[in-house]
Amino acid sequence: MGLGAYVAVSGALFALGLIAILVRRNVIYILMGIEMILNAANINFVAFNRFGSMKLDGQMFAIFTIILAAAEAAVALAIVLNVFYLFDSVKPSEADMLRE
Repeated sequence: MGLGAYVAVSGALFALGLIAILVRRNVIYILMGIEMILNAANINFVAFNRFGSMKLDGQMFAIFTIILAAAEAAVALAIVLNVFYLFDSVKPSEADMLRE
């Protein structure tokens, strides 16, 4: 497989993540869309590293992004659980008390 195949898979994953963020009205689906976008970036990092220079820069950026995604998921899920506890819903539009 060449670089184009990896970029195509990454682009499709990015598009699916963007669609999940824009279309869904549930916070859990929005978080899943963000995770898909971060995984698309990881595929790009590793693919361009593999077909570019043979240094470990791409893998290091991918590992850093995976750590960042894990921390983001933990904090975001804690916020979602707190919003669900307060408003009995995980829809972002129903948490209107945060706007005031």
